[in-house]
Parts: sequence; C-alpha cells; structure tokens
Amino acid sequence: MHLRQTRAFALTALLALTFVHVLTLDAAAQGRLATAKALRCSFPRNATGTWTKDGTAEVALKPSTMVLRFDSIDFDDSTAQLKTGSVGSEVVVKTAEGYVHFMQVFRTGPLYITSVFDKDVNGKLKAVHSRHEYFAVPLPGATSSPEQYYGECEVVN
Repeated sequence: MHLRQTRAFALTALLALTFVHVLTLDAAAQGRLATAKALRCSFPRNATGTWTKDGTAEVALKPSTMVLRFDSIDFDDSTAQLKTGSVGSEVVVKTAEGYVHFMQVFRTGPLYITSVFDKDVNGKLKAVHSRHEYFAVPLPGATSSPEQYYGECEVVN
C-alpha cells in the first residue's frame, strides 16, 4: 500500500508541476504585452476594400496616419479605453497566447478589431486594425468600406 501512495503522490506532484510550468510558459509567451497597461499604436499603411457595380471585389493600398491609444488595459476585467484624438470609448480586450485583441462593436452594426502580436521588432510590437463596415454610398471623411491598417504598437505604461 505504501508504494501505491508514493506513486500517487509522485504523479500528483508531477501533474501540479506540469500545470505550473504551462502557466509560466503562457505568461512568458505573452511577454511584456501581458503586463501592458497602455499601448500607443500607429498604422502607416491602409488597405480599403470595395465592390464594383458588377460585384467584383477591389482593394486600394494607401498611406495612413491613424494613431490609436489603448489606456487602462485590464486583462482581468477584459476592458480598456480606446482613445482616438479627443474621443474615447470602452472596448473589450481578449488575450490568447502571444496575442491581444481589442474589439469595438457599434450599435449601428460595424465591428472594429485591433490585434497586437507579441513579436518585438526594434522595441515595437506588430499590429493590425480592421474595420468591418460598409455603406453603399461612400461618406466623405468616414469609414464607408472595409478597411485594414498595418503598423506597430509601443507599450507606454
């Protein structure tokens, strides 16, 4: 009976150590992104999609000056404050191994998503911002078609 108890204890200890190791690896995989309380993201490239009258999909690439700032990031409550210029709004935050996603859903239908990848390149993190929105008649100065922005974020705690 003593040998069985020893084996059971050893197996339980091994499972506990494995669980702790997996949690440690997950935290390490998230790197400094996992502890970020604020991010400043800039997106110098933009791709805008649209459809022609015959339904053919088209995309246009152009430069962009979009800057987004995520403040008060709280991974436990899954919330953050998005600031674009003087306008702010609360967004949902979701994490996965090596990724942080910020989601903003509008009552009128559009969905905006910013994904930040914990891949450090020269002190900055790669990021993409997508706007899922479409109006049959383009509105000057507003997002009227699906857009995707490419850039990077800095942790600015």
